[in-house]
Amino acid sequence: MNVHCNHYRRRREGPVVSARVPLPIGPVSGTEVPRYAGSSSFARIPEIHTVSDYDIAILGVPFDGGTSFRPGARFGPMEVRKSSRHLRPAFHVELGVAPFERVQVVDAGDVACTPFSINEAIAQTEAHADAVQGGSGDRRVIAIGGDHTISLPMLRSVVRQHGPVAMIHFDAHLDTWDTYFNAPVTHGTVLRRAFEEGLLAEDHSIHLGVRGPLYDRIDLKEDADFGFKAIRASDLDRIGIEGAVEQVRQRVGDTPVYLSIDIDVLDPAFAPGTGTPEAGGLQSRELLSLLRNLDGLNVVGADVVEVAPAYDHAEITTLAAATVIYDLVALMSKRELATDPSA
Repeated sequence: MNVHCNHYRRRREGPVVSARVPLPIGPVSGTEVPRYAGSSSFARIPEIHTVSDYDIAILGVPFDGGTSFRPGARFGPMEVRKSSRHLRPAFHVELGVAPFERVQVVDAGDVACTPFSINEAIAQTEAHADAVQGGSGDRRVIAIGGDHTISLPMLRSVVRQHGPVAMIHFDAHLDTWDTYFNAPVTHGTVLRRAFEEGLLAEDHSIHLGVRGPLYDRIDLKEDADFGFKAIRASDLDRIGIEGAVEQVRQRVGDTPVYLSIDIDVLDPAFAPGTGTPEAGGLQSRELLSLLRNLDGLNVVGADVVEVAPAYDHAEITTLAAATVIYDLVALMSKRELATDPSA
């Protein structure tokens, strides 16, 4: 797939008569073609090669060579796209935005990453993400994993465009361990590597939904040393959604944000199809409410990871992931429209 298309003049560049601005191509309407038919792209949006330019791209990264327990997240992008057919994406009620109406969103296909080498797969993902972003700094990419290892190349690509970012990390686990069986890059070590590489803005990152026992109590101290604050799943019982959102906003400030959502932040009742499930997690409604209340933040990149369809039931997990991705598109689209009236 060639992602280096010939771009038309972007809507934010120079004066353009609004009537002459090319209108975005949106999803295929479910009132015209039944949702179980037609394109297999995410929510049946255009594929990247069918448009001359775009603002937001959804990129599959089918790699799970960094998992430490259940494998199978390599099948996540395919199955999340399938479940996205359930969506009626024209208008997001809670955010009050029609995300595809004036912002061009495309499906950028999948990274053709090797299943045999973590380092090679990371390099392939990073290069592909760079190509999709195009070097302009005004595109946004949402990655569908794959395991959490893919966050490292995605972060590297985003930081080249925007500088160090605030990481808002939804996960049952800290992912700041050093090594696992002497492997320095796995789905549980990516955020330590990101910190070491200077990808994260100092003292601006935060975990939400972490829970469960640890290998050692020192894990908490080291995590704090890497500049993370943690809101545990049990904290939500005390501070609620509003309290958590307030802490996130205070932590992030005006820093560009990278949002990473490990689907295991949800309780296994709401996301059984994942590699390392932990009891006591968030409900789907809590996760979506937290995301929607981040409205207005400058989200420059995102990923949704660790969907392992083989352990799923009746598309519970894949539908949750597809809905989260739709919400991310809506958040990015609303921000784009708010900051660029010509869009």
